[in-house]
Amino acid sequence: MRHVIALDVGGTGMKAALAGASAAAPGEGGIGQRLPARAPATPLLHQARRPTGRERGPDAVVEGILDFAAELRAYGEQRFGEPAAAVGVAVPGIVDEERGVAAYAANLGWRDVPLRRLLSERLGGVPVALGHDVRTGGLAEGRIGAGRGADRFLFVPLGTGIAGAIGIDGRVEAGAHGFAGEIGHIVVRPGGAPCPCGQRGCLERFASAAAVSEAWAAACGDRDADAADCAKAVASGDPNAVRVWQEAVDALADGLVTALTLLDPRTLIIGGGLAEAGETLFTPLREAVRRRVTFQRLPSIVPAALGDTAGCLGAGLLAWDLLDHTDRTEVTP
Repeated sequence: MRHVIALDVGGTGMKAALAGASAAAPGEGGIGQRLPARAPATPLLHQARRPTGRERGPDAVVEGILDFAAELRAYGEQRFGEPAAAVGVAVPGIVDEERGVAAYAANLGWRDVPLRRLLSERLGGVPVALGHDVRTGGLAEGRIGAGRGADRFLFVPLGTGIAGAIGIDGRVEAGAHGFAGEIGHIVVRPGGAPCPCGQRGCLERFASAAAVSEAWAAACGDRDADAADCAKAVASGDPNAVRVWQEAVDALADGLVTALTLLDPRTLIIGGGLAEAGETLFTPLREAVRRRVTFQRLPSIVPAALGDTAGCLGAGLLAWDLLDHTDRTEVTP
């Protein structure tokens, strides 16, 4: 059975899968192509996880990725009768997708790692696609998740920070230098809290899950309280929690309206830990965005659908896209 290796490398753990092709008929939106609204999703034939091991240093992290990929290749060959046809890998930080280089990741400690070449060499010359973790997850949400069928979407995961993926006709825009979609660093409160990026008042300092956790811990006097606790307190009517939550929602709405003014997405997909609050987040957020728009068209604002499998699914899509491109190139006269 033809399959690919999908790797999603995080700061603390790695998620991996062997991904099969979509069941869509040839010419009807196979997984390496733009999927129509009702196309089936890619099947994950085998899944595995292991720690990233960043405490051992960046060289050990890279070696761990290579070893994990080699084990997946061996398993696929034994289980499905042939080795993986390609590899897709998603990593955090700054990624040079064109050169296949993991340029920088503060939480992993690496710089300028030629990960595409290293993986291809370890796996016997198999083609490898390298992508940014958020853009890769956004690719999956756009094609086979909450944004399926939308020609323009913006995926915004609200986690420790806030990032974004700009979807255009089944692909995700990386930008001229690989920085497209960094919505978390839109300044929404000029002169506000300092951000590690060097600016003050960035969106992620007010509306990320980490920011809400910090604000709620200070408000309730429990340093162990987090954003999930705040959401529960909001649902129970706690006025302090409602205030903290609304301040985050207002900041998020300000940032999102700036983004939709520039990008005009048809669908706005909100994911990450904060989105797990469900309608406690989405009801006030939709209203806050609606109040702010004037001439802009209001997009559909929906929760992400794929959860923590988005990165693996997106990495699989990158790999199938690579094969699709190779196959078409090989048959071109």
